[in-house]
Amino acid sequence: MPLFKRDPRKKLQKSYHQKLEAAMHAMRNGDIRTNAELTAEAEAIKAQLDQLG
Repeated sequence: MPLFKRDPRKKLQKSYHQKLEAAMHAMRNGDIRTNAELTAEAEAIKAQLDQLG
């Protein structure tokens, strides 16, 4: 058994923040559809984070 386990929340948090940032850039570029898709993906990741605690 490994001494140190990786925290799955860190990876999810990083992915969550990257999706939100990409959504923000899409909004600034006027791409509303991509913004909506990325925001929905970010919310799904946030739900996973909430389940982990």
